[in-house]
Amino acid sequence: MKRVKKVKLKKSMKVILSIIILFLVISIGLSIKQLIKKEPILNNNNEPPKKNSVSLVMVGDALIHSSVYDDAYEDGKYNFYKMLSPVKDYISSHDLAFYNQETVLGGTSLGLSSYPSFNSPQEVGDAFIDAGFNLVSLANNHTLDKGSKAVISSNNYWKRQKEVLTSGSYNSEAERNQVVIKEVNGIKYALLAYTTTTNGIKPTANYYVNVYNEDQVKEDIAKVRDKVDLLLVSMHWGEEYNTSIINSQEEIAKYLSSLGVDIIIGTHPHVVEPIEYIGDTLVIYSLGNFLSGQEGLDRQVGLMVSVEITKNDDKIVISDPSAMLTYTYYNNGNTKTNFKVYSFDKLNNSLLPGYKNYYNKYMSIITARSNRIVKMPI
Repeated sequence: MKRVKKVKLKKSMKVILSIIILFLVISIGLSIKQLIKKEPILNNNNEPPKKNSVSLVMVGDALIHSSVYDDAYEDGKYNFYKMLSPVKDYISSHDLAFYNQETVLGGTSLGLSSYPSFNSPQEVGDAFIDAGFNLVSLANNHTLDKGSKAVISSNNYWKRQKEVLTSGSYNSEAERNQVVIKEVNGIKYALLAYTTTTNGIKPTANYYVNVYNEDQVKEDIAKVRDKVDLLLVSMHWGEEYNTSIINSQEEIAKYLSSLGVDIIIGTHPHVVEPIEYIGDTLVIYSLGNFLSGQEGLDRQVGLMVSVEITKNDDKIVISDPSAMLTYTYYNNGNTKTNFKVYSFDKLNNSLLPGYKNYYNKYMSIITARSNRIVKMPI
């Protein structure tokens, strides 16, 4: 009787062992199959893990003529908020937002001035920050217009804006050489900014403005490239009022691409120019004016470019850019008044007669070198 029980027990153990082995084989097989298919591991909500991603929008020049700051003056102070109100919701919907502060924000205490030697109210910066801008280039041909006092005053203003990353102008060599890295949504990023011209003004110290130099640029990029996921370079370059790209822009763009720059953001021509890819580098040759008192439609039309930047397995993917035109509207009477920046999807024929035709004209310039540009509808 005991022998029979032992035999039955052995058989039961064999069956149990066989079931366990079969379960393990099936589990291993399913795991291998999942790995082969690269199926995402699900979380407790049966959803794949979220990818690290950042949205970025880029616009062009804030060129603050006296007509602009005169229009902003009311009740004893400067109010630029209303000028940006039509685009604020769109700009602030992005994680990162870039613009070029073309005129130095030396502030009212130094005396405001307009073309050809600019100094602007610091309230300009307040309005841009309020609209969502947190990436600012300070390197351009007007940085040195009012000398070191204005540069220092401007830089001190920007230092107080803790959420804003600026580049291109500094108060000391130590500041200039400091590698500033920020992070959003798990993506580390840096901004470098350079200008190819200072309108013939020689800086009393080379750190007041970053003047483009291949060796210096290579050194700057080497300091930061391996430390960040996303590297942005703002280039103040090209030929004013020319919607075509000149040779020096192409040469610089190819050089920066060879150094591993992810996005090149072009300013200075005050009109829009094409967008293209050089290898994996997105090159926006000119965003045109964003807010200015310049006359002529070419100089009133600017460009907003937005991209989605995704990080997967330490690799950055920049989705095809979306392009939307902007228009700086103002009443052009005896004095220019009621300045406002509109995106083209908010325009009508009262604000800009024939705006749809102009949209097609400028979009054809922007997309002339790439079919990967997504035209935002109007």
